[in-house]
Amino acid sequence: MPRSPKDHLYGVASTTHPVTARLVVRRVRDRNKLAELFPVWRHHPFFTNSEESTTAADITHRRHAIIETVFADLIDGPLAHLPSGRFSSNSAWAICAAITHNLLRAAGTLTSTNHAVARGATLRRQLVTVPARIARPQRRPVLHLPAHWPWAYQWTSFWRNVFTPGNGPPATA
Repeated sequence: MPRSPKDHLYGVASTTHPVTARLVVRRVRDRNKLAELFPVWRHHPFFTNSEESTTAADITHRRHAIIETVFADLIDGPLAHLPSGRFSSNSAWAICAAITHNLLRAAGTLTSTNHAVARGATLRRQLVTVPARIARPQRRPVLHLPAHWPWAYQWTSFWRNVFTPGNGPPATA
């Protein structure tokens, strides 16, 4: 029997093997709109062919989404200029990017709950690129932040969490 070019559109199998994949759609209530008269839901679909239960497949999908977010963060920032022509410089740059990413995530976690889940570009713009001036009255460094800087409270919270006595690393044995 000759096949039509439209056969794949109307469900005629192009293979003799059965397809054992499934579409799973997770429904989540939108937390930003809890005061609505009718509930607002966000839908997160994913397609899988794994043999896992639906719950286990959802957990695997969420972990994969977290990894994809980390990759997007790294590609958006420090890994944007890879690859170079030398393997050793690519390796060193990738290691520095991983260390920087981990330190930036830790800084966001120490700052606030909003910064704990923020993207890397947001953390670099709000916490690293500080529009400050360093002065040295009486030979002690003093950091002057702008008066109406929108992230001054978060930045000083981060500063206090890192540099307050007693918040340092534990003493060695």
